[in-house]
Amino acid sequence: MALARTHAIALVGVQGHVVEIEADIENGLVALLLVGLPDTALREARDRIRSAIVNTGRPWPQRRITVGLSPASLPKRGSSFDLGMAVAILAAAGEVPADRLAGTVLIGELGLDGRLRPVPGVLPAVAAAAAAGFGRVVVPAQNVAEASLVPELQVWPAATLADVICSLRDGTEPPGVADDLTQLTGVPIDGTVATGGTVATGGLAATGALAADTGRAVGGLDLADVVGQPVARRAAEICAAGGHNLLLLGPPGVGKTMVAERIPTIMPPLDRAAALEVSSIHSVAGTLQPGRPLITEPPFCAPHHTATKAAIVGGGSGMIRPGAASLAHRGCLFLDEAPEFDRDVLDALRQPLESGSVIIARSGVTARFPARFTLVLACNPCPCARSATTGDACTCTPLVKRRYLARLSGPLLDRVDVKAELLPVGRAELLCDRQLAEPSAVIAARVAAARQRASHRLRGTRWQVNAEVPGSELRRRFRPAAGALAPLERSMDRGQISARGVDRIIRMSWTLADLAGAQRPGSNEIGYALALWLGVAS
Repeated sequence: MALARTHAIALVGVQGHVVEIEADIENGLVALLLVGLPDTALREARDRIRSAIVNTGRPWPQRRITVGLSPASLPKRGSSFDLGMAVAILAAAGEVPADRLAGTVLIGELGLDGRLRPVPGVLPAVAAAAAAGFGRVVVPAQNVAEASLVPELQVWPAATLADVICSLRDGTEPPGVADDLTQLTGVPIDGTVATGGTVATGGLAATGALAADTGRAVGGLDLADVVGQPVARRAAEICAAGGHNLLLLGPPGVGKTMVAERIPTIMPPLDRAAALEVSSIHSVAGTLQPGRPLITEPPFCAPHHTATKAAIVGGGSGMIRPGAASLAHRGCLFLDEAPEFDRDVLDALRQPLESGSVIIARSGVTARFPARFTLVLACNPCPCARSATTGDACTCTPLVKRRYLARLSGPLLDRVDVKAELLPVGRAELLCDRQLAEPSAVIAARVAAARQRASHRLRGTRWQVNAEVPGSELRRRFRPAAGALAPLERSMDRGQISARGVDRIIRMSWTLADLAGAQRPGSNEIGYALALWLGVAS
């Protein structure tokens, strides 16, 4: 009997778990048995592994082979275990020195000809390996750029199974792969990452030297393009500064989509911790661009109104995938024509809007995805979308209008801090406002300064922007100036706002104070925040 062990990583959400792969070769009928809760894709790995080993020129053991994946209670999904199982079988057969596998994690999918193919989720998988104390990881060549973002870990890029076998025998990195990858992606890779000051972030670490482009790129969009809508531009600035949610109401053509698309251009670039967290989510989803493994700009996600609940909040019958809410983490989630979305899809966003995460429970496994985003809703005032100011009279009855806007439930709107109405503008207004519209760079500087004030105030806490501060802390540690809550108290007496609305208005008043450079919000900030929440600000 011959026994060998290797290690791989199983992903549950963006959390990686170490899986021990054991290969046992014994006398008996020729067969390959796979145990340890594998899914369909993993069961099919038996045929891929056999063909890859044979086509690499290595003999296939003509005996009974049992491959066990431990812990057996953890569901294993996907094809990233192929390389680990193949090397375990070869080590058990004596083709690879078993002592060279200590402290090594193997990740990758095998082709029938022995090539290593890229797999999603390499960044969080490698981070989990580093957190578990492993010193080396072998990944497909196309995944090495994101794997190298994890510090203090030796990364071996490999193109084929034969390269891995030779490297494990010699104890050296596969030759020539780094140069080939540099030509492929344009990112120089040396297999290691320089270390520096470390910031912990959910199992990942940000170092002083990350192998990625950190240049600011806004795609040519600028908030100055939105002419004739100063209220909408001001609302976008407030939301970007404090992380508040926004509702844009108006007929077609007034600039709702333009405003939403330009909000990321005035948001600060992601810091290293947030960049690694966002990149991990996109790595699991398989949406990282080749050669750009680190996302440094706030993401913008705009799903179609026909999207399902699983597409928005995440899910899947097999492998659990992040949805649009998680892909927009630390960025902006834009729902255009919001009333056209299914109501249960919209209401499913209520949990992440409060907690900043999405929890998906399936039989035997529960996955958690970060989902702290700025929600931007855009809708027309009625189904016909006509405006009396354009000379085309609306044909919708009051009942039809109420039913249309009622698709946005009260609890959801209660979580939207800023409500802005955009009206059609004339030629004179366009010409006049063109001289007043500020570019995104100017507004972004004010937003960055406001966030810096908020960060200084919230230092020592787990909150980063004003929208994240819970109501209990607002009342205990971050009280507005004396007498400033008078407008809010009168609105509460009239029944215009809920208790949740009170907390959100106070949070917004702190953002207004940060933008104005004030020490704490006064009655003016409270009054303006109340008008923004009610949708009557001008």
